[in-house]
Amino acid sequence: MENAPIITAQNLNLWYGDFKALKNISMDVGEREITALIGPSGCGKSTFLKTLNRMNDLVPGVRIEGDVRLRGQDIFAREMQPTELRRRVGMVFQKANPFPMSIYDNITYGPKLHGVRNKAELDELVERSLRGAALWNEVKDRLKKSALGLSGGQQQRLCIARALAVQPEVLLMDEPTSALDPGSTMKVEELMSELKENYTVVIVTHNMQQAARISDKTAFFLLGELVEAGPTAQIFSTPQDKRTEDYISGRFG
Repeated sequence: MENAPIITAQNLNLWYGDFKALKNISMDVGEREITALIGPSGCGKSTFLKTLNRMNDLVPGVRIEGDVRLRGQDIFAREMQPTELRRRVGMVFQKANPFPMSIYDNITYGPKLHGVRNKAELDELVERSLRGAALWNEVKDRLKKSALGLSGGQQQRLCIARALAVQPEVLLMDEPTSALDPGSTMKVEELMSELKENYTVVIVTHNMQQAARISDKTAFFLLGELVEAGPTAQIFSTPQDKRTEDYISGRFG
């Protein structure tokens, strides 16, 4: 049984200047599922991901047509404030980007921006977010130390904790493990599987095995088009499109 969609995109087209990066994309993202976006470099998967919380609005010369809804609300509507959208749809980037401040301040940065001032509440948020990112036991004795002193894998989990601190509904991850060693990658993958109990996760990955291991649904992008999307097991075992089959089997590009 499929989970009800939390995000729906219909007939989404996006241009960077004259270049059409997304061509008529229509797909749903199921709630409390992990959806993996796969495809070769430059195929539109990161562009699609960044449309979901309007990060592309920050790119000069971008033009977007079509419809994207979060729980039925038009994300491009005038009353949808980008800051509120980005609180509800958080983002974790390819390269861990902790702020040059303490671990504690990294996590409370967002909640303070949204008006949380009570120290007891902030303390609880820090612990809950770090536990949610499977990092609490490793850093609980050094919360006041710089986040830049953490290892790469810890920094990436800190960025996940920072995204969780504002209590988002959806977490977007743009190749979150591509800069990590196998051990850290495994920890982040385990964490993603735990996160879907409470959050919806959309991940861009170049790693076929990773998509097969952790995602419930997989969408294959090619040259700005969505070739096919469906349950991961089906996409990997009996893809409907020859291009998907070629890509997954490594005969491609």
